[in-house]
Amino acid sequence: MSETAASSQTPQNDDLIDLRELIAVFRRRFWTLVATGFLTFVVVVLFTLQATPLYTVSSSVVLNVRQSQVVDIEAVLSGMPPDSAMVDTEVEVLRSRALAETVVDRLQLVNVPEFNSSLREPSGLGALIGGVKSFLRGFLPGPSATSLTEEEAQQRIRESVVSALMEARTMRRAGLTYVIEISATSETPSLARDIANTYADAYLTSQLEAKFEATERANEWLNERVELLREEVQAREQAVARFRDEAGLINAEGATVAEQQVADLNSQLAIQRAELSEARARLDAVRSQLERGVASDTIAEVLSSDVIRELRRQQAEVARRQADLSGRYGPRHPEILTVERELADINSQIDAEIDRIVASLENEVNVSAQRVRSLQGSLQAARGELSVNNSAIVQLRALEREAEASRALFESFLNRFRQTNETEGLTEADARVVAQASTPQTPSSPNVMLNLALGIVLAGIAGIGVVFALEILDSGIHTDADIEKQFGLAHIASVPRLKVGLADRISGKTIDPGEYVLAKPLSSFSESFRTIRSAIRISGIDNQNIVVAITSAVPGDGKTTTALCLGRVSAMAGSRSIVVDCDLRRRLLTEALHPDATEGLLEVLSGTANLDDVIISDADTGLDVLPVAQTTFTPRDVFGSSAFEALLDQLRQRYDQVILDTAPVLAVADTRAIVSRADGVLVAVRWKKSSTGVVRKAIHEIEASKANILGVVLNNVDLEAQARYGYDQGGYYYRSYQKYYSD
Repeated sequence: MSETAASSQTPQNDDLIDLRELIAVFRRRFWTLVATGFLTFVVVVLFTLQATPLYTVSSSVVLNVRQSQVVDIEAVLSGMPPDSAMVDTEVEVLRSRALAETVVDRLQLVNVPEFNSSLREPSGLGALIGGVKSFLRGFLPGPSATSLTEEEAQQRIRESVVSALMEARTMRRAGLTYVIEISATSETPSLARDIANTYADAYLTSQLEAKFEATERANEWLNERVELLREEVQAREQAVARFRDEAGLINAEGATVAEQQVADLNSQLAIQRAELSEARARLDAVRSQLERGVASDTIAEVLSSDVIRELRRQQAEVARRQADLSGRYGPRHPEILTVERELADINSQIDAEIDRIVASLENEVNVSAQRVRSLQGSLQAARGELSVNNSAIVQLRALEREAEASRALFESFLNRFRQTNETEGLTEADARVVAQASTPQTPSSPNVMLNLALGIVLAGIAGIGVVFALEILDSGIHTDADIEKQFGLAHIASVPRLKVGLADRISGKTIDPGEYVLAKPLSSFSESFRTIRSAIRISGIDNQNIVVAITSAVPGDGKTTTALCLGRVSAMAGSRSIVVDCDLRRRLLTEALHPDATEGLLEVLSGTANLDDVIISDADTGLDVLPVAQTTFTPRDVFGSSAFEALLDQLRQRYDQVILDTAPVLAVADTRAIVSRADGVLVAVRWKKSSTGVVRKAIHEIEASKANILGVVLNNVDLEAQARYGYDQGGYYYRSYQKYYSD
């Protein structure tokens, strides 16, 4: 990279958006922006004018949050819980294809041309699109329309109608409420109304049908289950009764006979044992008192005897009589003796009665003891029988539990079966219609004002999009800043485009750049080449750039024009100048000046011709030209030879400026050898046409040849258009300094 190029580079900040650069983009793409926006707006207007009016209407259904409960019976298919997820689920149900098919069948939309495209007669653009679709469909796999049966064709038509209906309706939840809005769009107002209302009715009907079907299926299943359980209960109860009979487990007031007997014997035994204890206690008390010599008058058993009481009364009476007689008679008186005998007899009776009482107590004790032993024997036998029955009772209880479980399950299913039968007639939908759709009076589409506003917005977006797309896709080189930024090289000059008038264009007349330099020496075109000449001279202060090669990346970038015009301007400035045509294949420079040359560069290099003999001098400017003969061809590497190097040395001695017009560097390998021997190289680039990538590749090849690149010349520049690339570009001020030129 040259010092001039390095010094001309300016720091760039790609991370920031340059507002002025954006303005410049829109300035230079102004008419593209306007044309794209205008076309977009016209398309929107035409679409609005030719669009078929569509009518949109809505009906609303609300999900029941509170369920009416006529009877306290749980429904087979419960009501919907009032949560957000369930509302969204019901919206999806409304959007389902099954519900759309129901609406299609109810309204017979298969017979409506709006939804059945097969009933419409396409015309114009529609016919063209239909024909293209039919043509493309013939290449797709699958059955063709002619191979389908009538039933399959009708089914396909019905599916297309359902799909068209699903596109013509929308379902949405109204905010966070439980209201669902059903909107329908149609070309006919009444049909839009019917679709919206039919959707609501079909939705409610589908809910009722779902509940009826669920209840009916539940009833059928419960009926079958109840019958099976009834048979099972009967079988288990019969098994319990049969086992009870076989085991002898007869119930008596809730217990078996053996259990009742054991209970009764235990009760009787307890009573008898109490009576025995009481009798023994009384006997032991009497015996104890008698053994101690206690008076019989104090013994309770004696005192409680009526016989003893009577004898005691008689004893007292006799004792009274004895006392009365003892006061009147002596001890040996007969009456006293009689009384004494009576008293002794009474005493003996009392003693006998006491003995009888004791004997009675002993007998009572014996009887009670016998009863206790008898009851203990009976109880032992009953307990043995009960022990035998207990093992059977365990199995009986298991059978009874199984029977009870079957009975409980049977009763539960029987009650549920009765409930479902009762609720079948009480089923209601979980939603209700809150707003019926009415016939719309004005179309909802197209919205003229909205479309116009949208057209303006789209026009702006399309224009801006096209502008940016063109900028992104534009890989050309426009300004000196592009050259310095993309390639890191100095921008030498921008050669203006020679504009041809309208009349000249019609007549096919063109402008010869070489002649224009002579005719318009004070034009901006000629001035650009004087700028190139000055840049070459300035860049060669230390080492003069006498031999300058002019090349390009690809043909058509203006290298030959640059070489010719630069040579003439240099000659007109008084410098001894020569232009050497080094393009052996196309010899454009030779064709422009001396197409009939029979000797030239190759003959000089091969030694068959003298240099002075083949040089042709331009009579108008004094510019010398070393041409290439028309029929000359050589496979040898002439530019890498010592003869070519010697020729360049000779030319350096004779001329102030030697200009080499080479072939494109990417097209011909000879150019790389030429530029390596030149003092400096100018790269010709065509404004907006040369690709950045291609030019970068060419520069890389030149640098790889160890050549000294002086800079880049931008050819065929429209200075007025370049002025729109920003104020910081030299072309921006073209109108200001245009008066200096005689264009």
